[in-house]
Amino acid sequence: MTYQHILCETNAAISTITFNRPKALNALNSELLDELSRALDEIAQNETVKVLVLTGAGDKAFVAGADISELATFNSLEAKLFSKKGHDTFNRLPGLPIPVIAAVNGYALGGGSEVALACDFIYASENAMFGLPEINLGIMPGFGGTQRLPRLIGKNMAKEMIFTGKMISAVEAKQIGLVNKVCPAGTLMEEVLKTANIIAQKGKVSLRAAKQTVDNGMNVDLLSGCAMEMDGFALCLASDDSKEGTRAFLEKRKPEFKGRLGK
Repeated sequence: MTYQHILCETNAAISTITFNRPKALNALNSELLDELSRALDEIAQNETVKVLVLTGAGDKAFVAGADISELATFNSLEAKLFSKKGHDTFNRLPGLPIPVIAAVNGYALGGGSEVALACDFIYASENAMFGLPEINLGIMPGFGGTQRLPRLIGKNMAKEMIFTGKMISAVEAKQIGLVNKVCPAGTLMEEVLKTANIIAQKGKVSLRAAKQTVDNGMNVDLLSGCAMEMDGFALCLASDDSKEGTRAFLEKRKPEFKGRLGK
């Protein structure tokens, strides 16, 4: 499938979606969100894909936010529908049965930070900048920032970022737990793909179960989360991958996971 505002490429078990509006610093508009949703449909249906990477075209921006020229035209109802489109699209990322890594190269502001927050974890180039500056426009985050950011870095730190609209560097983002790793700008994708390749060698059934258990367990009490873990563990043991993994361990060889979600 061809797209106007994104690039979608699959190499072996790793898919990469690149936000591709470099003249607009990859700003999010309605058409881009629609394309992203269609690309995620494609990836979800591809049994061979085990990892998804999101990044931005060029070296200036991952995503510099929502497209203000479009935003400025909305009435209240249109704004709510646009916000819902963003939520519906970004919610697809934690809903995917595979890990999703954000490779943040440059500005990740507003919707850029929000799409990165919807990924499983973030690697950033040393020139990356994060922020939710909507307050400077007389509005507030609308694509999940008020909910995902405090869950990741804590309520008070999130409130400071949201209330001030300030930008923070990649180094500070790592210090507060927003970013997993900071890389020299020229090596960001290399470092991301190293990790993606390690993940891609694992079994897809166990990756899905682990992702779902961590994410769903964050929204319940500890004992309920542990019950989810027991169920996920048991389901993994029923998979072809678990049989291959345990057999390979006993035979002192590297496992070759080929299990599919549909089996």
